[in-house]
Amino acid sequence: MSEIKNLNPACIWKNFYALTQVPRPSGHLEKIQQFLLDFAKQTGVEAFKDSANNIVMRKSASPGMENKKGVILQAHMDMVPQKTPESTHNFETDPIQPWIDGEWVKAKGTTLGADNGLGVAAIMAVMEDKSLKHGPVEALITADEETGMFGANALPAGELNGDILLNLDSETWGKFVIGSAGGIDITATLEYKEVETDADDAAVKVTVKGLRGGHSGLEIHEGRGNANKLLVRLVREAIEECEARLASWQGGNMRNAIPFKAEAILTLPKENVAALKELAADWLEDFTDEYKGIESGIEVICEDVETPKMEVPVEIQDNLINAIYGCHDGVLRMIPSYPSVVETSSNLAIINIGEGKASLKILARSSREDMKDYIVKTLESCFSMAGMKVATSGSYGGWDPNPDSEILKLLLKEYKEIFNEEGTTQADHAGLECSIILGKYPNLDVVSFGPTMKSPHTTTERALIATVEPFWTLLKKTLEDIPQK
Repeated sequence: MSEIKNLNPACIWKNFYALTQVPRPSGHLEKIQQFLLDFAKQTGVEAFKDSANNIVMRKSASPGMENKKGVILQAHMDMVPQKTPESTHNFETDPIQPWIDGEWVKAKGTTLGADNGLGVAAIMAVMEDKSLKHGPVEALITADEETGMFGANALPAGELNGDILLNLDSETWGKFVIGSAGGIDITATLEYKEVETDADDAAVKVTVKGLRGGHSGLEIHEGRGNANKLLVRLVREAIEECEARLASWQGGNMRNAIPFKAEAILTLPKENVAALKELAADWLEDFTDEYKGIESGIEVICEDVETPKMEVPVEIQDNLINAIYGCHDGVLRMIPSYPSVVETSSNLAIINIGEGKASLKILARSSREDMKDYIVKTLESCFSMAGMKVATSGSYGGWDPNPDSEILKLLLKEYKEIFNEEGTTQADHAGLECSIILGKYPNLDVVSFGPTMKSPHTTTERALIATVEPFWTLLKKTLEDIPQK
């Protein structure tokens, strides 16, 4: 596993390997913050943790380059904690286990954390390399990007001094991102009084799993299955045909990840258990056919479990099932002028029902504020009809493209000269912190780029080894050629 330290460029891969050994799931960043502060102290650069729990580093300009425009290198320190069903990994204590699989770096049984660990590793490489030529350089390594962009949202005004922001959180080498969608979190909740389960009933745990999951911004357009949306179809028919009752439901665990697993405990008359299992087999056949070419490992499993003492009352159960069934999930609209790019979407990310409480969490995205408002009101209407309380949080605006960006023109020029091919520009449906930072520092010139990664936010996350060295080459050359103030 430590062989990744020997990949080229060693300055990035050794730092990335060091990051994999420090637990850094969103919401638990004390260890990685201290690691970064210790690194800065050992490297001899100024560093501090700000009031938003971000780590800021500053490196003085190379001799004779003091009049260059200041550059802010930006990435986020947290990673999405996802693991395979058989993994016993504890993200708060255990190191990630990276390994080389042909042309890719992957992790054993978990997310890799290349999102955004490779960006942080590149920043570390810049900070420690005494041979680089550059003007004033700052690093902004933000906290809890994956759970709500909290570090960027709470970034203090006046803290940063730079003129240019290079965000290192993009996943396709050769593409330069100059815009991204805005987003908002929607939470629907309901408290109810449980009722006693019929003492003669049996109980079955029904699980939908084996889906690919994925990043709800980058991969929402691929039509991957959402475990919550698949499970609700089975549960509704079980209620209608098998006299089933809902006792509990758990599905998904990250707001920005398409859920790959969901499970519900159903109670029902003992004589109907066989029919439920036949129904589950039929739905597996349907799901497999529906998602042919997209999903290859779908499983629908029924397990006999101990009958719970309490369950959801019928009228609440029916309202919740209707809300889950009716909740929009997936792409709502493509950008009319760019029909290959998603404009508006929502991801029914997390469902928790049981013990008298129901909670549904959705991340909605749009590159248009009016359409973001539309998808919010669509979801609010759905949940309100079910008697649920709806709250929104963490709203951030989109990042409007600036095709006349000076730093974009420099990057495209350097890319063409170094690699003898044209770079491309694009706007992403995935949310980037750039829009939030621009709201606080509106005069920044901003571009996002990075090496190629696939399937972030899933256990098949992987980084393409061959793209990291050219990424580093371009970053170094661009820092050297930053224009004068």
